[in-house]
Amino acid sequence: MNEPLSTDPYKGVRDFYPADWARMEAMFARIRETLALWGYEEYNASPLERAELYEAKTSEEIVHEQTYTFTDRGDRRVTLRPEMTPTLARMLAGKRRELVFPLRWFSIGNRFRYERPQKGRLREFYQADIDVVGLPTGEADIEIVRLASEILKAFGATEKDFIIRVNSRALLNSACKAAGLTDEATRTYIRLLDKKSKMRPEEFTVASEALSKKDPLSLVDRKDIEAFVAALKERGVGNVVFDAGITRGFDYYTGMVFEVFDTNPTNPRSLFGGGRYDRLIELWGGNPIPAVGFALGDVTLADFLEAHELLPKLNFGKSQLYLGTPSPSDIPAAQSFADTLRKEGGRIFVNLTNRTLGDQIKDAVKRGIPLFAAYGADEVANQNLRMKILATGEEVNLSISELSARIRAN
Repeated sequence: MNEPLSTDPYKGVRDFYPADWARMEAMFARIRETLALWGYEEYNASPLERAELYEAKTSEEIVHEQTYTFTDRGDRRVTLRPEMTPTLARMLAGKRRELVFPLRWFSIGNRFRYERPQKGRLREFYQADIDVVGLPTGEADIEIVRLASEILKAFGATEKDFIIRVNSRALLNSACKAAGLTDEATRTYIRLLDKKSKMRPEEFTVASEALSKKDPLSLVDRKDIEAFVAALKERGVGNVVFDAGITRGFDYYTGMVFEVFDTNPTNPRSLFGGGRYDRLIELWGGNPIPAVGFALGDVTLADFLEAHELLPKLNFGKSQLYLGTPSPSDIPAAQSFADTLRKEGGRIFVNLTNRTLGDQIKDAVKRGIPLFAAYGADEVANQNLRMKILATGEEVNLSISELSARIRAN
């Protein structure tokens, strides 16, 4: 006899039951609202990409250890996208003559990485990618960091709840050169820095000194990046600091990089980050297009909001009224009445079973629907019904028009 199929999802991914998906939608709805205020437009693309897109410029760890890559039936190597930036670069390169720069674009969708599932990390996650394309370093960098701060504040966070750490890959590259590192050794050192928090101090020291006896971090020229920090503070971002150890893991970063960290001791981790990437589009030929952006994942965002008690309330899409039916023969009339209310924006749940009205009320309570009203032959004849507020048990006699007005108001 065959073993029964497992009801568990694939390791590292999630099922989203209605309340779970409502929470996800509520989080990203808040992000969309904030981005709309800043003039950003939403785009999207397929999660399937040619594998070489990531092999060209994404970090070696992601390419060799974390991508879901397979060969399709046409003998083409395909990757489920682990991040959105290379896809964005491909899209921009494909229509660069038709697009009007600068662009403010964002995308929200699922990403895939084969890594060990743990707190804050899953194999499938949802992410908002936000980018400014076509502007050089300066004001665009300031806007991106400000926007990262404003998104968290849109959920009710304050500056004491998180800290923004900034650095510059260009300055770090110059410091590595001053320390005598070759280009390859520089890339190795930056990858070491990116993993430093996961290494023992002595392990990092040994690996770093194997590349150079000079400490590149001690050679970083801080003047420009400290001026950037000062400019952000003048624009209202008071919780930003310079941190020479911030690198971001991707090879395509060319300038300013930043990460946002939670300050809550129960969730002391990096939440999200980004930076400037001015040369990625060169892979498709032509002149480079400067760009800067960041990505914010749903898992770390939810952890942050939960730690600070800022999760959005889950009233997303909930029915307002449970319309009960005294008998199955009343269902067509109830559906017709519900259609009228729906045209006015009402979210109406109609009973389609032969349960008693008492059991229908219990069903409404289980579903979290706040209002109940029976709609049968008497209600049709009198154009009047009795509405029950389930949280309190209060009952109110309403005309059909009064009920319609009440539904519209809520």
